[in-house]
Amino acid sequence: MKPPGPGDNRASFPGVTDGPDRAEVGQDADWAAHAREHLARADAAFASRFDSDAEIDRLLAERAAEVDAVVQAAWQRCIPAGAELALFAVGGYGRGELYPQSDIDLLVLAEPAESQAHAEDLARLFALLWDCGLPVGHAVRSLEQCTQASIEDITVLTALLEARPLMANEHERRELQGAVSPRLVWPPQQFFEAKRLELRERHARFDDTADNLEPNLKEGPGGLRDVQTLNWMALRIIGTADMESLVAFGQMGADEVATLERERRALARLRYGLHLVAGKREERLRFDYQKLLAARLGFEDVGGTLAVEQMMQGFYRNASLVLRIGERLLQRFEEQLEGEAEPEPLDELFELRRGYLAARDPDWPRDPGEVFALFSTWAARGELSGLHSHTARALAEALPGLPDFASATPELHQQFLRLLRGPQPVRTLTRMARLGVLGRWIPAFLKVSGRMQFDLFHVYTVDQHTLAVLKNIASFARSESSERFALAHEIWPRLRKPELLLLAGLFHDIGKGRGGDHSELGAEDARVFCITIGLGEADTALVEWLVRKHLLMSITAQKQDIADPDVIHRFATLVEDRERLDHLYLLTCADIAGTSPKLWNAWKNRLMADLYTATRLALRRGLENPVAVAEHIAETRQAVEGLLAAQGMDEATIAELFLRMPEAGFQRGRPYQLAWQAAALHGLEPGRTTVRVRPVAADTGALEVFVHSLDRDGLFAAIVAVLDRCGLEIQQARVLDGPNGTIFDTFEVIPGDSRRAPVAADVEERLSLALDGPLDDIRPAKRTQPRHLRHFRIAPKIGFDDAGEGRTTLSLVCTDRPGLLADVAQILRNQHMRVHDARIATFGARAEDVFQITATDSSGHSRPLDADRQQALSTALLACLEGEPL
Repeated sequence: MKPPGPGDNRASFPGVTDGPDRAEVGQDADWAAHAREHLARADAAFASRFDSDAEIDRLLAERAAEVDAVVQAAWQRCIPAGAELALFAVGGYGRGELYPQSDIDLLVLAEPAESQAHAEDLARLFALLWDCGLPVGHAVRSLEQCTQASIEDITVLTALLEARPLMANEHERRELQGAVSPRLVWPPQQFFEAKRLELRERHARFDDTADNLEPNLKEGPGGLRDVQTLNWMALRIIGTADMESLVAFGQMGADEVATLERERRALARLRYGLHLVAGKREERLRFDYQKLLAARLGFEDVGGTLAVEQMMQGFYRNASLVLRIGERLLQRFEEQLEGEAEPEPLDELFELRRGYLAARDPDWPRDPGEVFALFSTWAARGELSGLHSHTARALAEALPGLPDFASATPELHQQFLRLLRGPQPVRTLTRMARLGVLGRWIPAFLKVSGRMQFDLFHVYTVDQHTLAVLKNIASFARSESSERFALAHEIWPRLRKPELLLLAGLFHDIGKGRGGDHSELGAEDARVFCITIGLGEADTALVEWLVRKHLLMSITAQKQDIADPDVIHRFATLVEDRERLDHLYLLTCADIAGTSPKLWNAWKNRLMADLYTATRLALRRGLENPVAVAEHIAETRQAVEGLLAAQGMDEATIAELFLRMPEAGFQRGRPYQLAWQAAALHGLEPGRTTVRVRPVAADTGALEVFVHSLDRDGLFAAIVAVLDRCGLEIQQARVLDGPNGTIFDTFEVIPGDSRRAPVAADVEERLSLALDGPLDDIRPAKRTQPRHLRHFRIAPKIGFDDAGEGRTTLSLVCTDRPGLLADVAQILRNQHMRVHDARIATFGARAEDVFQITATDSSGHSRPLDADRQQALSTALLACLEGEPL
């Protein structure tokens, strides 16, 4: 290798020592301080220009040039002019793209003897650069070592593919290119297959979606790494990384290049801004930075849409377009390497090319009907490799000319209905959504595409949530769905027209982001759509009602006592008939399960099934014949007697056990639950404490906990604290007063961490031991609030109402956090309150809890809370909720 010649790169950084006499090592500290100040001023200027909306590619290039100058100056300061060493920028720095917190990746090219001879000089160089504040990563390799490292690790090769000379001449640049040429390492076919696999595995780490609440701008699906991967593939396969050159090679259309470049620049701007607001290397757009970045980028709240939601919607759309174009280009690279196989005709419009569905006519589509025919053929063929890239591009170009449903012909309306009624309707709708067709057909769907909601309840964008709901609906047709949804596989075959449920799922959230009640807005949209495409009045009315009432069942089950016959009767009156109930149950299950992977659990599964079953019985009995309390209690007692008799108990034993149980339990409990509790009392000495814990469903971690004991102050708070320490979250608490001063408390719990599901026997043992000792020693565990909850503060709301029967209803709405219920229970204990019932509901970061409580007076009697006790309790709760956990 030759040293840099007179025409090679020279530093422009002030203070360079040029020529053969290098500065003394002792002066390096002053030089580094000067360089650090210079870079800080430059970065401040770049940040100011960023805020003034300067062109992002220019900022990235000019920042790289500033760092170039410092690196080159440091090289000349530390490395003798005659040393046979060459310096290259590699990786992103080699591309000339340098973000505010990006690493500075360097390669020193040298033969082993030469690098050993200058080991001290190189060590001084890298130390000096670190002292300048540059996050330098470096490798010192010979040409042979570059070849070997590239063979062993393809990421080394991709870094070297973009090597840019800093202190090297053209001869050295060519030598490095030759060392990693396809002749020696990773031929095009192997390179493509390896990078495609790497891309797919990387996408899988992010659940194959860009629509994550805290997306990774660099590594996530549709992020900047995807664009870079396409560039690397183009360079290896075609010989150029210039996207515009791919147009001449027939690999891309000019419109595709323009779109990809536009989205890349948008992503680059987001990443640059993220580095600025984070003040450190950060590629994940976390909640900590989303609002800060949205404000820095100039977004403002408009109507019902937050600034941060507008920014995130832009990102999701950027990423979806990168993914869409990337899929096409991957396919074209594949064809470039393997060649096109002989087409296999399917019908007069379509054929298969290497397993991909393709239009036979070069001018396809000639009318919108051919677009719908594409999806019909695709659905009928079952599994295919996908849509051919040329047909996908033709479809994208045709999108502006596609009519929406309101202006479409009756023939198109019928084609769409046939898609809903044909094979794989949900997969068809998903394909239409991802290819942009659904948004053209239903403009309201386009408005919610990429729309996120800045909360922790909805972990997907509205369009992705909608597709998840439809996917859940599709699963109901399979028997294996019974493991997740208790009754869905039984109800599904009874649906008169399954496509009506799909339409309800499609429209249920389509009204979000417009202000007002999204259920009402969506119902209006659904009605117009159904009438326009030719559905009858009865079918239209069903879809409209489902969209308007799609939250009814969830709210009823989670916020009201569905063991109360009056609650069931009111719900059944709103539902009116069995058909609506069937559809609403299925839509509710699909909606909850499609909101967040963690939201659907065994407790909700049983809760929805119980509400469905009770309502079906009410409808069968007739709404004009509501169940009287006495009749309901008698029916329950008879059912429990039958269950206990099956266990071998005689009538006298059963009667004795019933005397020890609260009458209210037979009004509000389920027969099999009451039989389990009665069995726990069998043989138990009166007044003794017993704890029983059992799994609710196999392999879910959900548990039912029963505690029977003599009542005493602080008992409820102690139970809650122990369950909290066991890592369990309480979903529902039923606290009943039994005869002779006893309590019958039942808790539905789920593990806070699904990876560490507690064993029922262990929970039973820990709770039994704790309750056998002094309750004053049992306190809530101390915790810090999780990071993500700090960005979703909800102003606490506390309300009191008369619950009847000498009790007061306490309603609490606030930010959820681990241990919240334990803290609330401790406050109730400190305020000498007794809990008689509790409904625990959590929606993302929002906790909505309801308690029936009484206050204990000086004589030990329980009374409803007067104004003074309400004020004292409210003050204590607010102090806890607005401050640190207890």
